[in-house]
Amino acid sequence: MISDTDKAYIAGLFDGEGSIMMRRGIEKKKKHKGKGYRMSNSLRLSMEITMTDKSVVRWVHDVLGVGTFREKRVKGKRKDGTPYLKQYKWRCVFRDAYYVCCMIWPWSHTKLDKVQQVISHYADQALDKNVINLDEYKRIKKSVR
Repeated sequence: MISDTDKAYIAGLFDGEGSIMMRRGIEKKKKHKGKGYRMSNSLRLSMEITMTDKSVVRWVHDVLGVGTFREKRVKGKRKDGTPYLKQYKWRCVFRDAYYVCCMIWPWSHTKLDKVQQVISHYADQALDKNVINLDEYKRIKKSVR
């Protein structure tokens, strides 16, 4: 169980260093049966926190238990010739992003509109028998690790 203090801290980190990307568009996808491709109106949804403090980004990944943690490649140099600092990225997509948005919603400020868009997208979908509640989802994700 994540404490409210940790949720609020993550929401603050996300407001300052995070981003949410939502893009809907036509995508070419391979057919599951038969040969060829099909066109699909798909939603690409991801959220991430990128910063130079590795321990903080690693902590976010460990506490949330969803998403990926990796070193971000930085190309080139600054105008004065010095190299950029190494950056680290935590990123999650789709239902993991929904889970995180539901968690940080009460403490979000700067990114509140985007957080609400993610929540609304999943809340408005017709629920079928394959959708589980967030507590069950989190338990399954932890057992897989």
